[in-house]
Amino acid sequence: MQTAVLSSRSLRIALPLAAALTLVACAPMSTMYSQDSLPDAVKVPAGNKVVLQTVGVGEILYECRAKKDMPGQFEWTFVGPDAVLKDRSGMQVGRYYGPPATWESSDGSKVTGAQVAVAPAGTGNIPHQLVKANPATGMGAMTQTTYIQRVATKSGVAPADRCDMGSAGAKQKVGYQADYIFWKAS
Repeated sequence: MQTAVLSSRSLRIALPLAAALTLVACAPMSTMYSQDSLPDAVKVPAGNKVVLQTVGVGEILYECRAKKDMPGQFEWTFVGPDAVLKDRSGMQVGRYYGPPATWESSDGSKVTGAQVAVAPAGTGNIPHQLVKANPATGMGAMTQTTYIQRVATKSGVAPADRCDMGSAGAKQKVGYQADYIFWKAS
């Protein structure tokens, strides 16, 4: 009988706690976001507000190619990303892939864009980036996106491996992570 009382008390505590945690996990992501620590070049102009914050985890594909207008010289060239977009609770909410660079929501809406600026993000990390969005396709989370910021980057830079005539055409994937912040006109 005492076991049943303890189980009943445990359930009275556990069920509301579980319900609260479920609500937090399903609640819309907070739009509290500060650009204060970012370089000016990648700050979104006034008149826009954050509507979605995601964490992209995936890979960037590089290919060893001849340098443009530099005969006999080669470099690792960015080909495109392939990443899963997750919300702050870890739930998958979309994908980021390319070329062209495309952010696609799980609801089917998607957006591409043109790079406006980049700024250094520390040794070994791809740079911060500001992208001006093109009109979205489909109706959903990406509809009316004006800007996309890439911040909080980790890794993702071109390989350090040899890239020369003998390795031309070689491809390598490099793991990375970055926050993608989506903005709409306010």
